[in-house]
Amino acid sequence: MARNIEEQVAERLGALVDDEIGESFQQLGLVGTVSSRLRRVNAQLHYVGGAPEVAQRLQAQAEAAVGDLGSVSVELVPLDPAGQAELRERLMTPAMLEARSSRTPVFSLPGATTRVIGVSSGKGGVGKSSVTANVAVELARRGRRVGILDADVYGFSIPKLLGLASMPRVIDDLILPPKAFGVKVMSLGFFVDEDTPVIWRGPMLHKTIEQFLVDVLWGELDYLLVDMPPGTGDVALSLQQFLPRSEIFVVTTPQPAAVRVAQRSALAAKKLKLPVRGVVENMSAFVTPGGERYPIFGSGGGAQLATELGVELLAELPLTMALREGGDHGTPVVVHSPSDLVSESLRALVDKLESLGPVRRYRSDLKVQSR
Repeated sequence: MARNIEEQVAERLGALVDDEIGESFQQLGLVGTVSSRLRRVNAQLHYVGGAPEVAQRLQAQAEAAVGDLGSVSVELVPLDPAGQAELRERLMTPAMLEARSSRTPVFSLPGATTRVIGVSSGKGGVGKSSVTANVAVELARRGRRVGILDADVYGFSIPKLLGLASMPRVIDDLILPPKAFGVKVMSLGFFVDEDTPVIWRGPMLHKTIEQFLVDVLWGELDYLLVDMPPGTGDVALSLQQFLPRSEIFVVTTPQPAAVRVAQRSALAAKKLKLPVRGVVENMSAFVTPGGERYPIFGSGGGAQLATELGVELLAELPLTMALREGGDHGTPVVVHSPSDLVSESLRALVDKLESLGPVRRYRSDLKVQSR
């Protein structure tokens, strides 16, 4: 039996997906009243408000979904506080409830399967954030569920590298991480002007990291990449407390000054019982559009550091014009110029990262009893 026009409109609108939540409007219970009068259909669609572009994007999607059904008008209605509270309760999983009550990230609860990767450098200016952003996007392009926690609170750059500028949306007290190129992102850069310095003491930084890990709707992730701040100060200590299952990958450039500082960062991670899994040498050589290579930062530093740490040198990433252009435009080079030499090197790095697999952890309290 043919369905009436109201049912078709409700079905089409309900099939729309809130990308940041990851569920359809039907699943979220956000399809409002649908009625017809004088051959015109009027429909309401509730949504979580935010920046103006959120409504603009949703309006365009809704109109496209019902555009072939005749005269249909879709009204967007932001959720009121009561509606937000109801939606929040609908989204809270048992793991999230436990995390909130204990203020422990879901990634650190027993049974958590998310692989948490800390990207460390020891010093700024070595391209750590660029490596983080491109690795995350490449993982997402392979179908992995990926998030980035931009923990570099003094030098946040992940939002700019991924072309994100809007404030995150909030459902009651639950923060929705913005999404770009399939990657969920949380950063202090969403809340602070780009040219405003962050002048905070340790306790305030600790509380911010906790909120980003516990009060954000990360959902189920295969990977959480943490863009760590340079050095071994308060934020690194907070991350070790909140994410004790992290594994660390160290980024350095070839010159000795960067290697020595990166080594201190790696040794600090080991003291905090965080396993160092590998070294990535960035800017190993500048490669011109014509293919000429210039080792402007020297050579061999990454291999030397890997040997001293007893881990593998996972990649030697070149510096190219496409890498710089992608970062400036907010489009990672693996998307902006997938055939560029550095994109090929980044894909090989992700191959190695995945082949390593998560670190094996041993518990001394579990022993096999002989009989």
